[in-house]
Amino acid sequence: MLQDLKIKEGAFVLYKLFNSLFLGVSIGSIFTIYTPLEPAVFSIGGIALAIGMLVLAKQYHKILNTNYFYRISLLVELVILFLIVGFLIFSYSYQSALWVYIGYQITFVFGSYLLRVETLLLKKDNILTRVDTAKQFGYLIGMGVSYLFYKTFKFSWELWPFIADSQIQVYFLHYILLIIELLVIYFLNKSFTSK
Repeated sequence: MLQDLKIKEGAFVLYKLFNSLFLGVSIGSIFTIYTPLEPAVFSIGGIALAIGMLVLAKQYHKILNTNYFYRISLLVELVILFLIVGFLIFSYSYQSALWVYIGYQITFVFGSYLLRVETLLLKKDNILTRVDTAKQFGYLIGMGVSYLFYKTFKFSWELWPFIADSQIQVYFLHYILLIIELLVIYFLNKSFTSK
């Protein structure tokens, strides 16, 4: 039997901040990575996503608790970490694009669950306000970081012409994403403690 876990609100707010920061920084890079994939892959992915969410929803009676919330959150973050490291090792190919797409679809299966259980477990409107505010700040900062990153590359083209390629820019951006994802996992682990 698992020991019951308790959410530490301050660390959880930081986890959500860095989680949304990751999203903001990464959002534009996905379109470049997905370039080799044909449209039919997205249709199949959408079908698989819907089926996965239906199967997961049928398990809510068992998994709407803090223990599963932590374990599923950690699973999602480890999948993301695996995708980043895999992309940095294998770079661009049809196979890496497909694996990144499949990995993100797996994490999206748990999206509704994570939002629903987060609201159920946190309950108090003041902590929900702090969490949602942290999410928005993280996303805005992430989008700003992403914008500045790409603009910096644009101004550097004259010095290093090879970085004008969007694929190279996205590849280098994944080093930033790796650091952010490690922080996300760190704060996720700090967010849960034994009762």
